[in-house]
Amino acid sequence: MHPMVPWERTMTKEELNSLSALCDVIIPEDEKSPSASKVGVPDFIDEWVSAPYPQQQEDKKRIQEGIVWLNAESKKRFQKEFADLSEEQKTKICDDICYSPKAKPEFLNAAYFFTCVRDLTTTGFYTSKEGTKDLQYIGNTPLFSFKGPPKEVLEHLKLV
Repeated sequence: MHPMVPWERTMTKEELNSLSALCDVIIPEDEKSPSASKVGVPDFIDEWVSAPYPQQQEDKKRIQEGIVWLNAESKKRFQKEFADLSEEQKTKICDDICYSPKAKPEFLNAAYFFTCVRDLTTTGFYTSKEGTKDLQYIGNTPLFSFKGPPKEVLEHLKLV
């Protein structure tokens, strides 16, 4: 069954391109799992910010303005759009905005943008099939047998 989204997606191709690059800085591909963009996180975020609800509309404004800032900052520092930067260059920009309590005043709005994207990226990734596998989350899986809790647990609870 494919979920139906009852509203039109609102992010542009250019915004999604920049967002994909940022999501992949936040959760890059590694030996255990694919990158955030490869599991569809940018589409998840696009669906989120396209929803007609107040919180999502606030996030949409923050993300769209943040993407404009991100590309302007990329051009200012490296004369390229964010998506076209090297990983090292992307990281240099993200290092300035990744932790809002320590961000310089001129980067504070960008830091709030990064926090929003980071939260949505991790939510989208770790609720995907690949993300739950990365977490080794087995969910509500029936067990064929259960031998009881480990001896260490019983000892800790003083039950043995």
